[in-house]
Amino acid sequence: MPGIRTLDLDLLRCFVTIAETGSFTRAGERLGRTQSTISLQVKRLEDQIGRAVFARTPRSLSLTPEGERLLGPARQLLRLNDTAIAELFEPAMTGRVRLGVPEDFATAHLPAVLAAFAKAHPLVELEVTCDLTLNLLDTFHAGGFDLVLVKREPTQPLEGMRVWREPLVWVARDERAVADLGCVPLVVSPEPCVYRKRATDALDAVGRKWRAAYTSTSLAGARSAVNAGLGITVLPREMVPPYLTAISSDPDLPPLYDTEIALIEAPGLPETAHRLAQHIVAALERGD
Repeated sequence: MPGIRTLDLDLLRCFVTIAETGSFTRAGERLGRTQSTISLQVKRLEDQIGRAVFARTPRSLSLTPEGERLLGPARQLLRLNDTAIAELFEPAMTGRVRLGVPEDFATAHLPAVLAAFAKAHPLVELEVTCDLTLNLLDTFHAGGFDLVLVKREPTQPLEGMRVWREPLVWVARDERAVADLGCVPLVVSPEPCVYRKRATDALDAVGRKWRAAYTSTSLAGARSAVNAGLGITVLPREMVPPYLTAISSDPDLPPLYDTEIALIEAPGLPETAHRLAQHIVAALERGD
Protein backbone atom coordinates (compact mmCIF):
# COMPACT_ATOMS: atom_id res chain seq x y z
CA MET A 1 0.00 0.00 0.00
CA PRO A 2 1.36 3.46 -0.87
CA GLY A 3 2.22 5.67 2.05
CA ILE A 4 3.18 2.87 4.46
CA ARG A 5 6.57 3.43 6.07
CA THR A 6 8.83 0.67 7.37
CA LEU A 7 11.35 1.47 10.08
CA ASP A 8 14.89 0.18 9.53
CA LEU A 9 15.89 -2.00 12.50
CA ASP A 10 19.60 -1.21 12.08
CA LEU A 11 18.84 2.49 12.35
CA LEU A 12 16.62 1.88 15.37
CA ARG A 13 19.38 -0.15 17.05
CA CYS A 14 21.78 2.72 16.53
CA PHE A 15 19.22 5.19 17.94
CA VAL A 16 18.49 3.06 21.02
CA THR A 17 22.18 2.47 21.71
CA ILE A 18 22.90 6.20 21.62
CA ALA A 19 19.97 6.85 23.96
CA GLU A 20 21.25 4.18 26.36
CA THR A 21 24.90 5.23 26.35
CA GLY A 22 24.31 8.98 26.08
CA SER A 23 27.06 9.34 23.49
CA PHE A 24 27.63 8.83 19.76
CA THR A 25 31.19 7.71 20.55
CA ARG A 26 30.16 5.11 23.16
CA ALA A 27 27.39 3.86 20.89
CA GLY A 28 29.93 3.39 18.12
CA GLU A 29 32.21 1.44 20.47
CA ARG A 30 29.34 -0.86 21.48
CA LEU A 31 28.17 -1.41 17.91
CA GLY A 32 31.65 -1.63 16.38
CA ARG A 33 31.14 1.38 14.10
CA THR A 34 32.87 4.71 13.63
CA GLN A 35 31.37 7.91 14.99
CA SER A 36 30.83 9.18 11.44
CA THR A 37 28.85 6.04 10.61
CA ILE A 38 26.74 6.49 13.75
CA SER A 39 26.05 10.12 12.81
CA LEU A 40 25.06 9.08 9.29
CA GLN A 41 22.65 6.44 10.60
CA VAL A 42 20.97 8.97 12.88
CA LYS A 43 20.56 11.33 9.93
CA ARG A 44 19.05 8.51 7.85
CA LEU A 45 16.59 7.71 10.63
CA GLU A 46 15.62 11.36 11.03
CA ASP A 47 15.18 11.69 7.26
CA GLN A 48 13.09 8.52 7.22
CA ILE A 49 10.64 9.71 9.89
CA GLY A 50 10.87 13.40 9.08
CA ARG A 51 11.66 14.39 12.66
CA ALA A 52 14.76 15.04 14.78
CA VAL A 53 15.31 12.44 17.50
CA PHE A 54 18.26 14.07 19.27
CA ALA A 55 18.93 17.63 20.41
CA ARG A 56 22.68 18.17 20.13
CA THR A 57 25.02 20.90 21.34
CA PRO A 58 28.83 20.79 21.64
CA ARG A 59 28.42 19.83 25.33
CA SER A 60 25.15 17.93 25.58
CA LEU A 61 23.00 15.29 23.96
CA SER A 62 19.35 14.66 24.77
CA LEU A 63 16.27 13.13 23.22
CA THR A 64 13.77 15.42 21.56
CA PRO A 65 10.07 14.91 22.44
CA GLU A 66 9.79 12.87 19.23
CA GLY A 67 12.82 10.82 20.26
CA GLU A 68 11.25 10.15 23.66
CA ARG A 69 8.10 8.85 21.95
CA LEU A 70 10.10 6.66 19.59
CA LEU A 71 12.35 5.07 22.24
CA GLY A 72 9.82 2.69 23.78
CA PRO A 73 8.44 1.31 20.48
CA ALA A 74 11.99 1.05 19.09
CA ARG A 75 13.06 -1.11 22.03
CA GLN A 76 9.99 -3.30 21.58
CA LEU A 77 10.72 -3.83 17.88
CA LEU A 78 14.35 -4.71 18.58
CA ARG A 79 13.34 -7.07 21.38
CA LEU A 80 10.90 -8.90 19.08
CA ASN A 81 13.54 -9.13 16.35
CA ASP A 82 16.25 -10.40 18.69
CA THR A 83 13.90 -12.96 20.25
CA ALA A 84 12.89 -14.29 16.85
CA ILE A 85 16.53 -14.53 15.69
CA ALA A 86 17.52 -16.31 18.91
CA GLU A 87 14.72 -18.86 18.58
CA LEU A 88 15.45 -19.55 14.91
CA PHE A 89 19.23 -19.53 14.68
CA GLU A 90 20.95 -19.55 18.08
CA PRO A 91 21.63 -22.57 20.28
CA ALA A 92 20.42 -22.61 23.88
CA MET A 93 21.96 -19.65 25.70
CA THR A 94 24.62 -20.59 28.21
CA GLY A 95 27.21 -18.88 30.38
CA ARG A 96 27.48 -17.04 33.67
CA VAL A 97 26.33 -13.49 34.35
CA ARG A 98 27.56 -11.59 37.40
CA LEU A 99 25.02 -8.98 38.50
CA GLY A 100 25.39 -6.50 41.35
CA VAL A 101 22.29 -4.84 42.84
CA PRO A 102 21.34 -2.72 45.87
CA GLU A 103 19.58 -4.91 48.44
CA ASP A 104 16.41 -2.85 48.68
CA PHE A 105 15.87 -2.76 44.92
CA ALA A 106 16.64 -6.46 44.63
CA THR A 107 14.10 -7.22 47.35
CA ALA A 108 11.29 -5.14 45.91
CA HIS A 109 11.57 -5.29 42.14
CA LEU A 110 14.01 -7.85 40.77
CA PRO A 111 12.97 -11.35 41.94
CA ALA A 112 10.19 -11.77 39.37
CA VAL A 113 12.32 -10.18 36.64
CA LEU A 114 15.27 -12.52 37.24
CA ALA A 115 12.99 -15.54 37.67
CA ALA A 116 11.45 -14.93 34.25
CA PHE A 117 14.91 -14.74 32.66
CA ALA A 118 16.08 -17.90 34.44
CA LYS A 119 12.98 -19.76 33.27
CA ALA A 120 13.53 -18.68 29.66
CA HIS A 121 17.27 -19.49 29.79
CA PRO A 122 17.75 -22.39 32.23
CA LEU A 123 21.37 -23.02 31.17
CA VAL A 124 22.50 -19.52 32.17
CA GLU A 125 24.06 -19.20 35.62
CA LEU A 126 23.00 -16.01 37.40
CA GLU A 127 25.37 -14.83 40.13
CA VAL A 128 23.65 -11.99 42.00
CA THR A 129 25.37 -9.92 44.71
CA CYS A 130 23.62 -7.35 46.93
CA ASP A 131 25.60 -4.49 48.45
CA LEU A 132 25.71 -0.72 48.91
CA THR A 133 25.88 1.26 45.68
CA LEU A 134 29.40 2.65 46.17
CA ASN A 135 30.71 -0.82 47.01
CA LEU A 136 28.99 -2.22 43.92
CA LEU A 137 30.65 0.45 41.78
CA ASP A 138 34.08 -0.29 43.23
CA THR A 139 33.68 -4.01 42.50
CA PHE A 140 32.31 -3.30 39.01
CA HIS A 141 35.24 -1.06 38.07
CA ALA A 142 37.61 -3.74 39.39
CA GLY A 143 36.08 -6.22 36.92
CA GLY A 144 33.94 -8.11 39.44
CA PHE A 145 30.55 -7.68 37.67
CA ASP A 146 29.20 -7.89 34.15
CA LEU A 147 26.24 -5.68 35.05
CA VAL A 148 25.36 -3.47 38.00
CA LEU A 149 22.20 -1.69 39.02
CA VAL A 150 23.13 1.31 41.14
CA LYS A 151 21.41 4.22 42.86
CA ARG A 152 22.36 7.63 41.56
CA GLU A 153 21.37 11.27 41.95
CA PRO A 154 18.99 12.35 39.16
CA THR A 155 20.67 15.75 38.98
CA GLN A 156 24.14 14.33 38.32
CA PRO A 157 25.11 12.95 34.88
CA LEU A 158 26.70 9.60 35.69
CA GLU A 159 27.51 6.49 33.69
CA GLY A 160 24.82 4.00 32.79
CA MET A 161 21.23 4.33 31.66
CA ARG A 162 18.28 5.10 33.89
CA VAL A 163 15.94 2.13 34.26
CA TRP A 164 13.85 3.12 37.28
CA ARG A 165 12.74 6.22 39.12
CA GLU A 166 10.32 6.71 42.02
CA PRO A 167 9.77 9.13 44.93
CA LEU A 168 11.74 8.86 48.16
CA VAL A 169 9.83 9.41 51.42
CA TRP A 170 10.51 9.73 55.13
CA VAL A 171 9.26 6.59 56.88
CA ALA A 172 8.32 6.21 60.56
CA ARG A 173 6.18 4.13 62.89
CA ASP A 174 3.52 6.87 62.78
CA GLU A 175 2.99 10.44 61.55
CA ARG A 176 3.98 12.03 64.89
CA ALA A 177 7.21 10.06 65.33
CA VAL A 178 9.54 13.10 65.24
CA ALA A 179 7.08 15.99 65.59
CA ASP A 180 8.28 17.09 69.04
CA LEU A 181 11.93 16.07 68.80
CA GLY A 182 14.68 18.65 68.46
CA CYS A 183 17.08 16.08 67.02
CA VAL A 184 15.87 13.59 64.41
CA PRO A 185 16.90 9.97 65.16
CA LEU A 186 17.81 8.28 61.88
CA VAL A 187 17.78 4.60 61.00
CA VAL A 188 20.40 4.28 58.27
CA SER A 189 22.72 1.92 56.44
CA PRO A 190 26.46 2.12 57.08
CA GLU A 191 28.47 4.59 55.04
CA PRO A 192 28.77 4.78 52.09
CA CYS A 193 25.02 4.81 51.41
CA VAL A 194 23.14 6.99 48.91
CA TYR A 195 19.93 7.14 50.99
CA ARG A 196 21.85 7.95 54.19
CA LYS A 197 23.59 10.86 52.46
CA ARG A 198 20.31 11.98 50.90
CA ALA A 199 18.65 12.09 54.35
CA THR A 200 21.47 13.89 56.17
CA ASP A 201 22.05 16.40 53.34
CA ALA A 202 18.32 17.25 53.28
CA LEU A 203 18.20 17.80 57.04
CA ASP A 204 21.42 19.83 57.02
CA ALA A 205 20.01 22.04 54.26
CA VAL A 206 17.10 23.14 56.48
CA GLY A 207 19.12 23.29 59.71
CA ARG A 208 17.39 20.32 61.35
CA LYS A 209 19.58 18.45 63.83
CA TRP A 210 19.93 14.69 63.42
CA ARG A 211 21.79 11.69 64.81
CA ALA A 212 22.39 8.17 63.54
CA ALA A 213 20.31 6.31 66.12
CA TYR A 214 20.44 2.87 64.51
CA THR A 215 22.69 1.52 61.77
CA SER A 216 21.72 -1.68 59.95
CA THR A 217 23.30 -3.49 57.03
CA SER A 218 19.97 -5.03 56.00
CA LEU A 219 16.63 -3.66 54.83
CA ALA A 220 14.76 -5.99 57.19
CA GLY A 221 16.82 -4.75 60.15
CA ALA A 222 16.14 -1.11 59.27
CA ARG A 223 12.40 -1.71 58.95
CA SER A 224 12.32 -3.51 62.30
CA ALA A 225 14.17 -0.65 64.00
CA VAL A 226 11.72 1.91 62.60
CA ASN A 227 8.77 -0.27 63.64
CA ALA A 228 10.22 -0.42 67.16
CA GLY A 229 10.25 3.38 67.32
CA LEU A 230 14.03 3.77 67.30
CA GLY A 231 13.98 6.39 64.55
CA ILE A 232 12.90 7.25 61.02
CA THR A 233 14.41 6.25 57.70
CA VAL A 234 14.26 7.02 53.98
CA LEU A 235 12.77 4.56 51.49
CA PRO A 236 11.33 4.55 47.98
CA ARG A 237 7.56 5.01 48.27
CA GLU A 238 6.75 1.56 46.87
CA MET A 239 8.94 -0.10 49.51
CA VAL A 240 7.11 1.27 52.54
CA PRO A 241 5.53 -1.78 54.24
CA PRO A 242 1.90 -1.54 55.43
CA TYR A 243 2.91 -1.50 59.10
CA LEU A 244 4.97 1.71 58.64
CA THR A 245 3.95 5.23 57.66
CA ALA A 246 5.25 7.62 55.02
CA ILE A 247 5.38 10.96 56.89
CA SER A 248 3.49 13.68 55.04
CA SER A 249 2.58 16.29 57.67
CA ASP A 250 5.85 17.26 59.41
CA PRO A 251 6.86 20.70 58.07
CA ASP A 252 10.38 20.31 59.51
CA LEU A 253 11.19 17.28 57.38
CA PRO A 254 12.33 18.52 53.98
CA PRO A 255 11.20 16.96 50.70
CA LEU A 256 13.51 14.40 49.10
CA TYR A 257 14.62 13.98 45.51
CA ASP A 258 13.37 10.92 43.65
CA THR A 259 15.48 7.80 43.74
CA GLU A 260 16.97 6.75 40.40
CA ILE A 261 18.38 3.36 39.45
CA ALA A 262 20.86 3.09 36.57
CA LEU A 263 22.07 -0.01 34.73
CA ILE A 264 25.76 -0.13 33.79
CA GLU A 265 27.25 -2.71 31.42
CA ALA A 266 30.92 -3.70 31.47
CA PRO A 267 32.94 -3.11 28.28
CA GLY A 268 33.11 -6.10 25.94
CA LEU A 269 30.02 -7.63 27.52
CA PRO A 270 29.28 -11.26 26.55
CA GLU A 271 26.07 -11.73 24.57
CA THR A 272 24.45 -13.65 27.42
CA ALA A 273 24.99 -10.74 29.83
CA HIS A 274 23.77 -8.24 27.24
CA ARG A 275 20.58 -10.27 26.86
CA LEU A 276 20.00 -10.10 30.60
CA ALA A 277 20.53 -6.32 30.48
CA GLN A 278 17.91 -6.02 27.70
CA HIS A 279 15.53 -8.23 29.68
CA ILE A 280 15.89 -6.09 32.83
CA VAL A 281 15.32 -2.85 30.93
CA ALA A 282 12.26 -4.21 29.13
CA ALA A 283 10.72 -5.71 32.28
CA LEU A 284 11.19 -2.55 34.34
CA GLU A 285 9.74 -0.41 31.55
CA ARG A 286 6.63 -2.59 31.61
CA GLY A 287 6.54 -2.48 35.43
CA ASP A 288 6.86 -6.28 35.75
